[in-house]
Amino acid sequence: MKVRGHRECQDCGTRWTYYETGSVECPSCGSLRSVGVDEERQLHTATAATLDLREAQSLVDEQPLRTVAERAVEATREFTRGYGFISGGEVQPLDDTYLAAMELRTVADTVGRATSVTDSEESYFLALLAGAADGERPPREQVPDSLTDSRGLAYAKAVEQYREDLRTYLDEHPDEAASDLLGRLRGHVKRALALDGAIPTRDAETLVEAARGIGSYVADSDETALATAESRLDALA
Repeated sequence: MKVRGHRECQDCGTRWTYYETGSVECPSCGSLRSVGVDEERQLHTATAATLDLREAQSLVDEQPLRTVAERAVEATREFTRGYGFISGGEVQPLDDTYLAAMELRTVADTVGRATSVTDSEESYFLALLAGAADGERPPREQVPDSLTDSRGLAYAKAVEQYREDLRTYLDEHPDEAASDLLGRLRGHVKRALALDGAIPTRDAETLVEAARGIGSYVADSDETALATAESRLDALA
């Protein structure tokens, strides 16, 4: 959507940035009577949400693993719902916190539904739970074989959301080179989604790296990043 990000409260005169709060409610007096003061509306899809895993983390030593996993799914679902990558007309990176939240959500769902959980699966889930809010994910070498599909599916979904925002941006700022690579990226993502993430972990990471490279080019006209993204997609062919 397009918004006038800088707003002024008509009751108390406070000015704030919608891009930071994600709300038209005045942060000083709570009034909903505000007006945008920018001359032009800017494309904006980002949210002001933060990933809060404290409740799930506090239950680790007190509740069954299934309960912890359910709380983690709820927290990550709330964070990722409606998440966007365009803030005030500027393209943002595909960030690590979003990736970690997507993976935690998928892994937690798998663990929570399982009739039995191995020690390696539990350890991996708890490592994700501990680090996701800071954008930390265990390296691919530590992903249990039984959870590689979960990581692949999470990364594919994250890349698809990012690709959609880049496509939205390019609708207003056309660039043939970026559009061509987004089309190629979409093909690989569709395959990963169709396979429910059953792709090599390295390939899943390559999808992320390619998406980030295209994003860097769109945001900063980084030709090197675009060329690197193209080579990464070539490696997947």
